[in-house]
Amino acid sequence: MYKVFVNNTPIILSTKKSIKGYKTIAIKEVNFPTVIRDILSKEAVGEEAKYHFYHKSEDKLIDHLYSKLPVVVAGGGKVYNANMDILFIKRNGKWDLPKGKIEKKEHIETAAIREVEEETGVTGLEITKFLYKTYHVFKRNGEFRLKVTYWFEMKTEFDGELIPQKNEGITKVKWKNKKQAKKALTDSYANIKKLFSHDYLS
Repeated sequence: MYKVFVNNTPIILSTKKSIKGYKTIAIKEVNFPTVIRDILSKEAVGEEAKYHFYHKSEDKLIDHLYSKLPVVVAGGGKVYNANMDILFIKRNGKWDLPKGKIEKKEHIETAAIREVEEETGVTGLEITKFLYKTYHVFKRNGEFRLKVTYWFEMKTEFDGELIPQKNEGITKVKWKNKKQAKKALTDSYANIKKLFSHDYLS
């Protein structure tokens, strides 16, 4: 099962023929922009749209998903310092984790480290493991797109100045301990919360 987020509303993708309470559509037949507009219009009035896209083959679920919207591939980091604080950025008024689009022929791990460095000023990054892949829809130049982000856990001994990349809309960069991170996640995105264990969210 996969979740594609439109703002904080998940679209469920699975090999099940139906999910109780969700409108099921065969993914081959989905008009994605129409579904997205319905979700956004319902969100605007405080309602929840529940969509489930189905295909009997898990591999083909993703193949069809990628055919429905232009795809942007990105890499990002959940970064720990020597004190086990986590690196957060603030963008568009929400707490987020640093991430960005990979460049042509760039390896995804290289992109993830580069984007963290550019967005925060943190250096000396080392990837410790792959965490998760998230999917969310965004709009650019009037067109809906699908962002697929590969998230990596990283560590660093960096203790220098944090520098927000303002031309990317980042207004703050902060190291946050567990208590502060839990608070930040209450003003974050659903796909970011997926990168944290239950005790951060409870």
